[in-house]
Amino acid sequence: MALSISAVVLFAIMVFILIRKSGLKAGHAIVCVLLGFYLASSSIAPTISELTTNVAGMIGGIKF
Repeated sequence: MALSISAVVLFAIMVFILIRKSGLKAGHAIVCVLLGFYLASSSIAPTISELTTNVAGMIGGIKF
């Protein structure tokens, strides 16, 4: 659950920066959010969640 909250905050910050600096229109951001909601209720959602968890685990396992 902590990963989901962190990812949401990270993506929200990225969208905010893209709107402010890169000229992403608010309408585009809304479309992206709606796509995320529809994608979350689709049959591919568990696969995306597992992929995200595995990538986060790989990043967390990197030793500097």
